[in-house]
Amino acid sequence: MQQGLLHLHNFLRWFVLIFAIWTIFKTFSGMGSGRAFTKADKRPAMFLMITCDIQLLLGLVLYMTGAWGIKNIQNQGMGAVMKDSVSRFWAVEHIAGMLIAVVLVHIGYAAIKKNIADSAKFKKVFWFTLIALLIIIATIPWPFREMIGRPLFPGMH
Repeated sequence: MQQGLLHLHNFLRWFVLIFAIWTIFKTFSGMGSGRAFTKADKRPAMFLMITCDIQLLLGLVLYMTGAWGIKNIQNQGMGAVMKDSVSRFWAVEHIAGMLIAVVLVHIGYAAIKKNIADSAKFKKVFWFTLIALLIIIATIPWPFREMIGRPLFPGMH
């Protein structure tokens, strides 16, 4: 089951990235246009938020039940985990970065519901999503990252 959840978590990252890029392009195009913020503008941000929430739930299950999260901290102790770059990445950096990114996505999405100017909605969603995307990209275990790298797609080596 653990391996299946890990593969699903790996696979869904592509949807997070696609929806984040879609949201950024959609809101950037609306920022200087003077047009109204429509349901079509809201859609990519909503899909991004939903996908991020699913990823968060999967990630938390993996963190609580997998070898690199809580179990690793319990087995080695937090001091030892912090001294080891691989353990530190999985126990602290990855989860902290992704939690911050999910919070930013939610803050950006919340701007859509506020009674503010449409231009402000475009700007807020754009900037919060862009910052979240940069954090996500920085904390994904890309294959080129030594020791922590994961395959681009589930099942690849």
